[in-house]
Amino acid sequence: MRAVPTILHLDMDAFFAAAEQAAKPSLRGKPVVVGGLGPRGVVATASYEARRLGVHSAMPMGQARRLAPNAAYLVPRFSFYRSISEQVMELLGRLSPLVEPLSLDEAFVDLEAGGVAEDSAGARAVGERLRADILATTGLTGSVGLAGSKMIAKIASEEAKPDGLVLIEPGTERQLLGPRSVRILPGVGPATGEHLRRAGMTTVADLAEAGEDELVRLLGRAHGGSLFRMAQGYDDRAVVAERDAKSVSVEDTFDVDLHDRVRIRVEVERLAERCVGRLRASGHSGRTIVLKVRRFDFSTLTRSETLRGPTDDPMVVREAAGRLLEAVDTTGGVRLLGVGVSGLADYTQEDLFAQAEAAEAAEAAAAAVVAGAAVTGSGEAVGDAVALPGAEGPEAAPEAVERRWAPGLDVRHAEYGPGWVQGSGVGRVTVRFEEPWTVPGRVRTFPVDDPELEPSEPVPLVRGAAQTAPER
Repeated sequence: MRAVPTILHLDMDAFFAAAEQAAKPSLRGKPVVVGGLGPRGVVATASYEARRLGVHSAMPMGQARRLAPNAAYLVPRFSFYRSISEQVMELLGRLSPLVEPLSLDEAFVDLEAGGVAEDSAGARAVGERLRADILATTGLTGSVGLAGSKMIAKIASEEAKPDGLVLIEPGTERQLLGPRSVRILPGVGPATGEHLRRAGMTTVADLAEAGEDELVRLLGRAHGGSLFRMAQGYDDRAVVAERDAKSVSVEDTFDVDLHDRVRIRVEVERLAERCVGRLRASGHSGRTIVLKVRRFDFSTLTRSETLRGPTDDPMVVREAAGRLLEAVDTTGGVRLLGVGVSGLADYTQEDLFAQAEAAEAAEAAAAAVVAGAAVTGSGEAVGDAVALPGAEGPEAAPEAVERRWAPGLDVRHAEYGPGWVQGSGVGRVTVRFEEPWTVPGRVRTFPVDDPELEPSEPVPLVRGAAQTAPER
């Protein structure tokens, strides 16, 4: 723990959705949801306008559409997000040699190692300058937390959202944490939180009062001891440059043991979808699929399968997890299920949550068009574009098989210039022509095989500042 708040945590605000709003003037101030648009897709990020309607990350896309039927639903553009992330990480690198990226939109920075802050006032000034530089460079906002430890700095950035800065003075950690839910602490997920609730502990102060021995008895020596130290506000983890993720996983604990084999299989498939979401959000793919099953008697089994090459395909992960489940005896009931991916490699694909069958069809038909793209579920365009009714898929629109255009993707027309796809169906594609620095553009509709319409690279958010960060 440090006596000066020189550990900084940056978290970009609703990153994917905010990037889409910045790139598309017609979507600013409107609810935007980014994620998989297929029937089993999930939400990757929702704008704050969509969050006010109840939409949140990892929510099934069908549920999101029911909550926010008039939102813009877009497929992710990972190359675009990565280019923005690189600009942000460059700015962080100017502050310190110790930058620990957690994902494309989140990182810790050790300001002490960079020699840029000696006291609280200096740390606050650095944080405010960083926020201003990020806005000038990318047109996006980020929230900053400053504290004497990583745990508290991350809590501070959460309190700062959106577009703010919170500094927590060292020495005030216990006062800050005491009344908070135990879920605020790292490593306390739904399962651990429920276990603690049943033991009568719902706040961090409850953990501190229970004592280390009781937490060790409940959770084991490693987890219990660590949790007790965190409840005291103690966290001595260092900021580690070039942090490498070793695995990505998700798990759920069920209030009532699952006995039905079909239901168990469905839950495993859902976990696989969520795991792929986290995998892609971290910018990776992986080779080894891991299934975790905790049975009615608290015995825990893990099974794994290593693929020939890394994948981030939700269908591949679902099927591998399903095969692993076949080898597990679930007689008597299941308390917990988990799916993970390890053996990570750099992310290499561009479409998130794409349906494998759609990807194969698109790649075979037109390699230049985004693989796995699908029209919106209703076939309608977002914004004020004219709806294009009709079922999706090649059976409903055979003339569209040669090209599929996913909502949100960048295109360029020989006559009208750069734009983005609002929707497609029955052999037509609707495009809005605008750039980040223009007013909301006009909408036009074309045949899906119009030779003058082509996929294109994303337009930089800030004209003239895409490759150059501001100098100090």
